[in-house]
Amino acid sequence: MNAHARLSTFPVIVATLAAGPVSADDSFGKDLMATIALQGQPCDQVIDARRNGDSDYVATCKDGHRYHVYVNAQGRVVVEKL
Repeated sequence: MNAHARLSTFPVIVATLAAGPVSADDSFGKDLMATIALQGQPCDQVIDARRNGDSDYVATCKDGHRYHVYVNAQGRVVVEKL
């Protein structure tokens, strides 16, 4: 993915992370899954996500992978495998 494509998706990702609670069947779960995939991590489907705070989530994928997804102090989206 080129730099322009990454930058153009950034506002969508930040808006996604600022949204409310997550359920496995809503569009937010799909947006969170896409955010994880854009960071190059595998996730077939988000089945659970726990909100830790503003723009800060722990996502559990159907395949068993777990990720900490948040926006850091520099405003960048970070996906860390747990």
